[in-house]
Amino acid sequence: MKGLSQPVILVIDTDSLSLATTTALLSGQGFITHSATDRVSALALADKLNLDLVICDVNLNGDDGVDVCLALRKQVHCHDVPVMFLSVSQLPSVASRMFDNGAALFLKKPFVPAILIDLVEKALWMPHLIKSHIHRPHLPMHATQDRDVRGAAAEVVY
Repeated sequence: MKGLSQPVILVIDTDSLSLATTTALLSGQGFITHSATDRVSALALADKLNLDLVICDVNLNGDDGVDVCLALRKQVHCHDVPVMFLSVSQLPSVASRMFDNGAALFLKKPFVPAILIDLVEKALWMPHLIKSHIHRPHLPMHATQDRDVRGAAAEVVY
């Protein structure tokens, strides 16, 4: 991808093993990853980075992942960044709450690595992002060929 930067992903999780596993998996696929374990560090990183995706655990040891991501969205350059939530909860109400609060995707933990990568690739090319990618392309536009481009909020739950 000569001359184009890789997508930048912020992963927020208080579980150090889960955080390390997720970031290593994404980095191994060529994504630039940054990690945060709490609200303060997530907001500080988001303020400095040009994010393409946020992956956030729902439960952040007393802090609510939804609240953290709503705070991220208040930052001007993060208002259209898609958010994928992760959770160990198997309750349908948890996924419903995530989508009600602007989640692009929701994935149950533990997840299959290939499914995470597939959802990340889909999230990076959702239609509401095309405009920003035209102005600051991270991947060649031809990379969208043969990809399933979904609506603004793809309700995919694995």
